[in-house]
Amino acid sequence: MTRKIAVLAADGTEEIELTSPVQALEKSGAEITVISLERGEFQAVKGDIYPSRKFTADLAVGEAAPADYDALLLPGGVFSPDKLRANDAAVRFVAAIASSGKPIAAICHGAQTLIETGMLKGRTVTSWPAIKTDLKNAGAKWVDDEVVIDGPFVFSRSPDDLSAFNAAIIKHFGVSS
Repeated sequence: MTRKIAVLAADGTEEIELTSPVQALEKSGAEITVISLERGEFQAVKGDIYPSRKFTADLAVGEAAPADYDALLLPGGVFSPDKLRANDAAVRFVAAIASSGKPIAAICHGAQTLIETGMLKGRTVTSWPAIKTDLKNAGAKWVDDEVVIDGPFVFSRSPDDLSAFNAAIIKHFGVSS
């Protein structure tokens, strides 16, 4: 059975944190749907500030049904998670998936969107160090490891950890080649 994975990203997503996991998941047989604040193009970045390529969202988050997906990927980048956490439809979408117990993976700043769901209290997480205090304030225990798995959640720190992160999400999402 093909696993359906939602990828939620907006302008300012870190390109490699979107492309590398998506390629790994697709290679393992997953079906990917890219979701953003609106249908159509959004701008990725390299190194958070340098525009890179544009990606196309298959759906606007307000059109996406959480029940249609088996798992969720939240790429990082400084700006994308900040835009998502400030958008009610995006927070509702992420909260619905989190409440259902489906697996969610967040890398770098991607965990910021999860803060808004209130689902991180008591969880062990990792992220880019700059949001460590935000995660602790949300009730999470922050650790400096390349990959952290706690219940349905998989967390990773940065693009340097993508190899370990990709292997972890393939396993955690139940995607097999």
